[in-house]
Amino acid sequence: MTDEPQSDLTDFKRAVADVSPLRNDRASLKRDGKPSPSQTHHYRRQAAEQESEAFVDGLSTTAVEIIESEQDLLFASSGIQVRQMKKLRRGHIPWQAGLDLHGYTLDQAREELSRFIRDCEARGLRCALIVHGKSYSQPGQPALMKSHVNDWLRQLAPVLAFCSAQPADGGAGAVYVLLKQKPAR
Repeated sequence: MTDEPQSDLTDFKRAVADVSPLRNDRASLKRDGKPSPSQTHHYRRQAAEQESEAFVDGLSTTAVEIIESEQDLLFASSGIQVRQMKKLRRGHIPWQAGLDLHGYTLDQAREELSRFIRDCEARGLRCALIVHGKSYSQPGQPALMKSHVNDWLRQLAPVLAFCSAQPADGGAGAVYVLLKQKPAR
């Protein structure tokens, strides 16, 4: 039995004899365990770059929950009355402006959606329609635009609620968006 460990060691050395060592890609730390000032600057810059990539125009660019093409969207912030949501879902709150995101890339759509919602808020509009589509043009592909719109609208402060539109306005390929009203002057 005393020969086995020696034999294993010999076999191991023989197996790795032609392997060259990897270069060390880890940060070199000072003896006290703290990174050097140049490394600290690098880490801060890297964190700032990652943070700026995570939010563009106030909207997250990170992965979202994937929504199915035919799945209805529904969101209401706290304080929204059930009666108000029923009116929105039935299409009984007339939409005053619309945005069609067909043909936009995700980056373009994010910027356009943010600009559109800010414009609607500035104009004092109560309800808007956003057409995001269902992703039928690419069979088998997830509804990325719909999924991102669902996520982005939740991040925008002027948005009180949204839900999938009535079939006449686009059905599951569009949403009615209920916006905050500016107080009367």
